[in-house]
Amino acid sequence: MKVISLLEPWASLIKENVKCIETRSWKTKYRGELYIHASKKKITKKNYIEYKEQLDLLEDTDFKYGYIIAKCKLVDCKYMDEDLIEEVKKNHKEYISGNYSVGRYAWILEDIKMLETPIEVNGQLGIWTYEEK
Repeated sequence: MKVISLLEPWASLIKENVKCIETRSWKTKYRGELYIHASKKKITKKNYIEYKEQLDLLEDTDFKYGYIIAKCKLVDCKYMDEDLIEEVKKNHKEYISGNYSVGRYAWILEDIKMLETPIEVNGQLGIWTYEEK
């Protein structure tokens, strides 16, 4: 199964269906099932202040660092232009949950489901493959 590792609170924003667009500086041709992995890097006190608005959107802030916490389908990857950014701005929660700048990419996620039993695994950069045991 393909996986993307994300820092918190971004991984949990996806897990809780607050964030359905992952913003990236790079595009992908991959489409299909995708696990969401919460990186091991922990939020600092400074981050808590910086990310307060996003953290307030979450029901659960007991983060599972180093675990695959959700699965979804990556259905599209769109180049961000001003029109796309203006459309996303209509959904304030989504807009504050990503980096929306012209020239970046919006990965469109659907069918997001939290895993009942998170999977402990080391993350990697980019899209990587998790081999189930």
